[in-house]
Amino acid sequence: MHFENSLTFAQNLDAQDALGKYREAFHFPKVNGKQTIYFTGNSLGLQPKNSQGFVDAIMEDWRNLAVEGHFYAEKPWWDYHERLIPSLAKVVGGKPEEVSVMNTLTVNLHMLMVSFYRPTKQRYKILCEEKAFPSDQYMLKSQLKVHGLDPDEALIEVKKPEGKHHWETSDFINAIEQAGDELALVLIGGVNYYNGQVLDMQRITEAGQRVGAKVGWDLAHAAGNVVLNLHDWNVDFAAWCSYKYMNSGPGNASGIFVHERHLNQPDIPRFEGWWGTKKETRFLMAPEFDPTPTADAWQLSNPPVLALAPYLAALELFEEVGMEALIQKRDVITAYLEFILTEIDAQTPGNFEIITPKDRGCQLSVLLHGQGRPLFDYLMKAGVIVDWREPNVIRLAPAPFYCSYEDMFRFGQILKAGILETYGK
Repeated sequence: MHFENSLTFAQNLDAQDALGKYREAFHFPKVNGKQTIYFTGNSLGLQPKNSQGFVDAIMEDWRNLAVEGHFYAEKPWWDYHERLIPSLAKVVGGKPEEVSVMNTLTVNLHMLMVSFYRPTKQRYKILCEEKAFPSDQYMLKSQLKVHGLDPDEALIEVKKPEGKHHWETSDFINAIEQAGDELALVLIGGVNYYNGQVLDMQRITEAGQRVGAKVGWDLAHAAGNVVLNLHDWNVDFAAWCSYKYMNSGPGNASGIFVHERHLNQPDIPRFEGWWGTKKETRFLMAPEFDPTPTADAWQLSNPPVLALAPYLAALELFEEVGMEALIQKRDVITAYLEFILTEIDAQTPGNFEIITPKDRGCQLSVLLHGQGRPLFDYLMKAGVIVDWREPNVIRLAPAPFYCSYEDMFRFGQILKAGILETYGK
């Protein structure tokens, strides 16, 4: 498509946008009384307007039914999470029985590592990406320490090639092959939080499993953003948060995927709790754990329905729109944002560069040269909500559900003004 850096062109794109009406399905914050340009759906998605009704329904059932709401609410609480599964399975490319909802992201990754990181004297190393999201780094190192291992020796961090801002798939495959039969686990962020790169999850999974390692993925920045086919890719396990591109609300519940070949195994190592038992036997209060034959076996406690309500509301929008349509718009609007950035760079050269490769979702990471923080502050005060990552990166995520092409054009004008004011050129 031939893009133009003009308001008329952007408005014409919006007029042709089949998803444009969904912008009205979300609440936008305001700065100085004006609706913001919101680029931070990769950190916290906007609130869907339908979510309030879902939460209110549970509050009403709690008020009117109290404990009986578990079984007699319109959406009974005891199996509330099951309503999320069909839509969620489509988003991540899993079978419904391979998907569950529980806890929060890092908790779930720890829980899954109980099952899938089983170090031996020979096979004990973990492979991740260089400078993984800090929570993942802390998690992996603490797991190694719990097993009496030294992270400096047992954790392999795959570095980017010298002078590059992103990886090649071969960087991971070579590191996996070099580790060989010492490698117990590959656990990587499927979309890198810093540079926005989408990794080749299928090829990396195949490479890890070829040497006998288990392979899991942190999909915090991938779920609801990129094409996922976890079952077909033969991924062992994965987990994701729901509050970024999936718009479920701050700190909300995490989803998990466990491949069907690991299901219905009563003797698999696992931390276990009451809600992981079969529904048919759960209320018999038996002394022995009787696992449900699905990913729900990794659940510990009854579902937090007040948290799941806005997640269910958001998933109804995903079900209505479908990932194919979201990704189609994502590709066009991200390309248009890239075009706008290139245009502004040509007009005010030397102030920034895009460090996100073409293998991407809807995030563009922009490395600012010189004193970048004043430009970030200028954008925020001007009503453009963006995300800052040390030492000098602004992350822009034009989420296709609610961002418009006019937003992209107007951002370019504000960015240019900000560069002229903060850089003086």
